[in-house]
Amino acid sequence: MDRKYRVFTINPGSTSTKLALFENDTKVFSVNVSHDAAKLKEFTEISDQLPYRKETILGELAKNNISLEGTDAFVGRGGGLVGLEGGTYDINETLLHHARIGLTVKHPATLGSQLACDFATTYGGKAFVVNPPDVDEFDLIARVSGLSNVARESRGHPLNQKEVGIRYAAELGKRYEDLNLVISHIGGGVSVTAHKKGRMIDSSDVINGDGPIAPTRAGSIPAVAIIRMCYSGKYTEREMYDRITKTGGLVDHLGTSDVREVLERIKNGDAYAKLIYDAMIYQICKNIGAYATVLKGDVDAILLSGGITNDSYLVEQITDMVKYIAPVKVYAGEFEMEALAAGALRVLTGQEQPKTYTGVPVWNGFER
Repeated sequence: MDRKYRVFTINPGSTSTKLALFENDTKVFSVNVSHDAAKLKEFTEISDQLPYRKETILGELAKNNISLEGTDAFVGRGGGLVGLEGGTYDINETLLHHARIGLTVKHPATLGSQLACDFATTYGGKAFVVNPPDVDEFDLIARVSGLSNVARESRGHPLNQKEVGIRYAAELGKRYEDLNLVISHIGGGVSVTAHKKGRMIDSSDVINGDGPIAPTRAGSIPAVAIIRMCYSGKYTEREMYDRITKTGGLVDHLGTSDVREVLERIKNGDAYAKLIYDAMIYQICKNIGAYATVLKGDVDAILLSGGITNDSYLVEQITDMVKYIAPVKVYAGEFEMEALAAGALRVLTGQEQPKTYTGVPVWNGFER
């Protein structure tokens, strides 16, 4: 690139906000700003946290002598939106309104677009979201479940998955839109997705209790067993929800979500820890096989990403089970901040046109 673009990326979490400043594709500064958990609890709505988070962020930037003057683009994590196609979106009033009210989910990630817009208003530059959690590119048939009033939903890791898909394609001198890929994000949540020519046409649902065991999530559980637990009188609705989505998986079996601790226990001879960890790997492989079938076996590569892929044992076991399908490539760690910056850069350099958020979901239910 002849010109040097400055892109500031913002990824809010429950008690912290990840920040990174890029000059073109080079990260020149990054920090994870911690917020006072007790202070955050004082705010009734998530959007009410905006002034406090902004003040904390600006204080951290000042401490590190980082100025946002002259920044070309501010990019937020996004969230709370209707189902939309993947891509880079201008932050317009409709998108901002849906983020403020958390139209589809109440989560700190909804502050990403609000902060990006606020900073762009203050310092100039454009404001974007890139492949937010609301990306929904499912084929119609993938939405069908065994109950007429329950549809399968697209809830995975689109930001990180699409980024590694784009990276892999670039290494081949191709476009992400030219390839068929099965991509698995293996971190605190585990998702497996079929990517067909640039679209996430089917995926395990990490939010609603689908897919493999994960460090904090139960994955797919026989429905009748869940019904019996719900009506046993032993659990409240909140406790059941948490057991499926927050305290299931490795936490429920082993009392920890820290894979490093699990691996240490295995090293010290804990046979049950090994069984559960191997079961998680086994279920990831089963899902990879299933989503390869969605692509009719026409799979250019299987890509693995997320923090747990730093474990060589997991990578070796998955590779051994699925390498007959397609080559396996690992992108260890997470690339969310890089993905946010890359999406903005593609628009700033004219490689892509920004998309317009309409507030109309890409799918509105089955026609009967």
